[in-house]
Amino acid sequence: MSLTSDSHAPKRATRKSADASRRAVEQAPEAGPPQGNPFGPRFVAPLYLGASLNPVNSTVIATALVAIAAALHLPVGDTAILISSLYLTSALAQPAAGRLAEEFGPRRIFVAGIVLVLVAGVVGSLAQSLTGLIVARVLIGAGTSAGYPAAMLLIRRRAEQAGHHAPPRTVLGGLSITGAATVAVGPAIGGLLVGTLGWRTAFWINLPVGAIALVLALAGIARDPDPVRFGSPRALASRIDLLGMVGFGGSLTALMVFLSSLPRPNWLWLAAAAVLGAAVVAWELRAAQPFLDVRLLASNGALTRTYARNGLTLMGTYVILYGLTQWLQVARGLSPYEAGLILMPMGVLTAVTARSVSKRAGVRMPLIGCAVLLLVGAVAVLFVSSGTPIAVIIAITVVFGLTSGTGSVANQTVLYQESPAATVGTASGLLRTFGYVGSIASAAITGTAFHSGVDDGGLHVIAWVLVAISALVVLMTVFDSHLARTDRRHAN
Repeated sequence: MSLTSDSHAPKRATRKSADASRRAVEQAPEAGPPQGNPFGPRFVAPLYLGASLNPVNSTVIATALVAIAAALHLPVGDTAILISSLYLTSALAQPAAGRLAEEFGPRRIFVAGIVLVLVAGVVGSLAQSLTGLIVARVLIGAGTSAGYPAAMLLIRRRAEQAGHHAPPRTVLGGLSITGAATVAVGPAIGGLLVGTLGWRTAFWINLPVGAIALVLALAGIARDPDPVRFGSPRALASRIDLLGMVGFGGSLTALMVFLSSLPRPNWLWLAAAAVLGAAVVAWELRAAQPFLDVRLLASNGALTRTYARNGLTLMGTYVILYGLTQWLQVARGLSPYEAGLILMPMGVLTAVTARSVSKRAGVRMPLIGCAVLLLVGAVAVLFVSSGTPIAVIIAITVVFGLTSGTGSVANQTVLYQESPAATVGTASGLLRTFGYVGSIASAAITGTAFHSGVDDGGLHVIAWVLVAISALVVLMTVFDSHLARTDRRHAN
């Protein structure tokens, strides 16, 4: 009997040691309820800064394209790939980063994303060819994509640790406000830096900003309590649904290439997108841990409508942002800097509106207001011509600023309320993906409308398309009875 007991003693000791280690991790200060204000500056500052890295890189590069083309002896049109490469990478990487955050811990993925941005900053600063710059932009897109979905998951877990039903609305709103403020001042700051220090500023700006974000994240965000478990490559691929990620990425890439081919559509790419999309749906329906939970999207209409509403709203906003910018420069003869100044109030008001909406308790009325404002702005553009006073044009852009600020915060709030707690990272990434698809679609609409020339007629074509988009958003919002029930549920 004693022999049997002695033979099992090492095993029991090993189990006790493992249990003790697990309890130590679970009882570590980082995993316990946060002391004081759980959403103080120490916690939210790195989240906001990390989430702003993507819009920083989206806006600053626009001011450097001409200088990059001159330095590399390329046509300016060839440098447009530096914009599309980041958008495409971000559209694919946002939900993937969310899924990885759910699997390996949001803090780890958040920090890994910042480190990747730092590497990209070095690569871009030293690159001597367009290929090298494209590699840097892809790395930037992948690294900055971790910020938003990981931040949403960190906020959710923080609220649960503090025993809160939900975080303060201003905390979620801060993510939208930071992005909107960055977009508002990004072109002006980028133009100043690039004009003073050269085009490589668009890449090495990531080094100081990323370093500050990394220090703040390591100091202010508690460590993930669960240890990393990789397992076999096959088991890991199954847990993160690697095949689903790849299929989703392929389908989305094909769709974006098709949209970019307009107004001369390449139908083969649309067919490829449809075939790959059908294959992804079939795979995800039988995947044990699906990356894209098709059943959830089919059963959770509120979440699916939020994705569609957000994508359509951003499509309408970007149609004006891209279309009006080109029209101001060509039809009105303004410089890029002057056109940027005219659009700056739109970005500033987006940030101001986002802050105001984040303090409201309900989402239905802000979303209805957003949809109606989008329609009002679209109708107003129908009456714009080359003789319209600049003050009137600025007033119209202000309407779209109100739309953007209201919609971004309200849709983000609905997403947080409707997505399952365990998958809020992936769900948040998908919200951004729909936004990127909307922005690329808006570029295709603008290109088609201005195909024969940038003039008043093309601007009015854009306006009519926008009227149709905004009317659809109005109908989707006004007749969505779930929004009213959501407001009542969270008011109690």
